[in-house]
Parts: sequence; C-alpha cells; structure tokens
Amino acid sequence: MSTVREICLKARKAAFQLAAATTQEKNAMLECIASAILDAKEQIYSANKIDIANATGVLSESMIDRLTLNDSRINTMVEGVRQVALLPDPIGEITDEWTTKNGLMFKKVRVPLGTIGVIYESRPNVTIDVAALCLKSGNCVVLRGGKEAINSNRVLHEIVAKALKDNGYDENIVCFIDDTTRESTQELLKQGDCIDVVIPRGGNGLKKFVLENATMPVVASSGGNCHMYIHESADLALAEKVIYNAKMSRPSTCNALEQLLVDRAIANKIPQLVVRMVKDGCVINGNQEICDLVPGAQLCDEEEYKKEHEDYILTVSIVDDYVAAIDQINANNTKHSDAIIATDEKVIDIFKKKVDTGCLYVNTSTRFTDGFEFGFGAEIGISTQKLHARGPLALKQLTSEKYIIVGNGQVRQ
Repeated sequence: MSTVREICLKARKAAFQLAAATTQEKNAMLECIASAILDAKEQIYSANKIDIANATGVLSESMIDRLTLNDSRINTMVEGVRQVALLPDPIGEITDEWTTKNGLMFKKVRVPLGTIGVIYESRPNVTIDVAALCLKSGNCVVLRGGKEAINSNRVLHEIVAKALKDNGYDENIVCFIDDTTRESTQELLKQGDCIDVVIPRGGNGLKKFVLENATMPVVASSGGNCHMYIHESADLALAEKVIYNAKMSRPSTCNALEQLLVDRAIANKIPQLVVRMVKDGCVINGNQEICDLVPGAQLCDEEEYKKEHEDYILTVSIVDDYVAAIDQINANNTKHSDAIIATDEKVIDIFKKKVDTGCLYVNTSTRFTDGFEFGFGAEIGISTQKLHARGPLALKQLTSEKYIIVGNGQVRQ
C-alpha cells in the first residue's frame, strides 16, 4: 500500500497534466466513470452491505440511512457525474481584460486550484461527487473518507481509477487514502507542498482538527446547525409544511432543520406547527415553557441551541421578536443555512441583511442547500466560511484566477 506521501506526490504530478486537458477530454473521463459505476452496481452493493452490517447497532438509524447506497442513490450518483459533464467548463474563462496605456494586454483567467485534499465522513456518494467536480474543474483530488464507509468508498475509488486507466487516462487524477486512522489524516495535513487546499466535509470536530493541523489553506465545510424563525406574520399552513420538510425529509443531512424559533406572539400555535412531525416520530425538546405547550416534549438546557442533532430531534425556542431571533441565530448557528417564514416585508428585509449565514431562505425549506438543487450538478461540500467561497462548493468555487499579460517588447522605465 502506498504511503500518504506517495499518494499525494502522484496526485501532484497528475495535476499538472490534467490542467492542460480540454473540456472534451474531461467530459470523456466523466462519461467513462459514469458507465463504470452502472456496470459495477452489484460490486458496490456488496461493499455497502458490509459497511451497513458494521454500523448496525453502533450508529443511529438516520446515520445508517446516510451510509446506505441503493439503486436510486447509485443512479443519482451517475446522474450527478453526467450533469457535471454537461455543465460549462470554468477553466479558461476570461473574467476580466483590459489594455494599459503602454500597450500591455491583461487578462484574468480561471485556472484549477491544483491538487485538493478532501476529508469526509459517512456518506459514500461524496466519493463520486467530489471526484466528478474536481476532474471537471481540472483539479486532481486526494480522498480520505471515514471508517464507517470504508468498504463502499474503497470500491467506488477502485471503479473510478480502473475506468480512467482502462480508457487511457491517468488513474492518479483521483487518489484515495485507504487508512482511516487519525494518523493518516494528520499525515495528509502535513503535505502542504503537494496539496494546494484541503476541504473537511463533516462535523465541527473534524473542521476544528483540520484548521488546527493543516499546513495548506483550508476551505471549511462543516456541519449545519440550521435555524428557522417563524414570525408572527407567517402563513401558518405554509410554515407547518416547510418545517416538516426541513426536519423530517432527511434529518441526517447538514441542511436539515435543527432549531425552530417561534415568535412569542404566536407561541400558542407551536403545537399545531409540530403535531405532524411528533406523530411521525420526531422528539421535541426545549425549556419548561415548550414542555408545557407540547405534550411529550423533553426539557433541555441552552447547550441544545448549538447542537446539530442529525436525527429526528428538533429544539424549539420562543423568542420575543425578530430582533431576538436574529441575535439567537447569530450566536448559535454554524453559518450554513437559516430561514425565516414571514409575510412582513420589512422584517424579511432586516432578517436577510442581519443573519450571518451562507444560505438564507425566505418562506422555504433549508433542505435546498445542495449542489443539485442549486443547479451545480453536485457539490464538494457547503462552505461555512467567507473566503474564498461560501455556500455550495461547485465548479467555479474550485478555481482560482491567473493573470495573463501579453506585450510586444515593453520594458519598465
């Protein structure tokens, strides 16, 4: 087995070749990967069953759902690869150009970041989403997945590498670290001379570890403690529908609702807002006031306001007004996705300006924070920082810019 250093060196070498690939060549690579995944479904199922068996009794039901690959999800992976192939190639795009008075012609051109390290947890579809986006944007990638999905991730990488090699391309365009120990992550984070940027895709613990140990720039893609504020002007039928979707459609994802804030003026409506999700197995927790309003609610302390539950659990708070709601969100969110349900345009406008978040929703579910839903084909993660990208990390967010200056013999005086 290659060492982490050897893997990173191979990826670095392949990156210089990939940077010169044409759009047609990159799209051909993506199509051979998509076809290979479809042809290897049984192999993928077998590996995934091992991961699910290992997780049963250890992980929660929602986390096992996150880990599971079925026919629909594999088809979605393939669709994602093909969607990425259809998207415009950002590489070579001229974002600005001008000529100075001495006749020098300046162009600002999109170029790949180079070699990207991605550290991710649980979800094996990330292996394919990341590989496709990096390849189309001209970047080589070193993947380091979590132990829960190691068998699935390993097989998916083997399929990708073989597809590339069998079709005459460099298999090191997509590299994979098979070791899931913390030591391998630490070693990857030391490779600042090979890896141009590292992206952690997981919870706040992973984000903190990467930020503290990386020797290269980090684009932080951490968990989502997503909030939704229900203003007194809200359409309550709309609010109930949106809350249900945001929490219950897939609670293990980072864009699922975790914190529900309700205006005190309509606090008596909380039972009707949550009754359907409670009936369907969601646990409501909150302070004593919430417990008095919602039968079966569990008493919790304010630490729950900062938690990403990743399960059928929703923390509910009563806030005095929209000012208090904004303050509570900014104090506790992870700057991922937050929402307001309201009809008062003045309140909506203030909320949009003052809530510090990557994706802000008005009268709709936070569950749309996703590369597919944004029209990006897929995403490498959701950036919760402000530089160099924010929100879903897709093709353009995986590029930098280079200045090209052309002259005809000018010299500086």
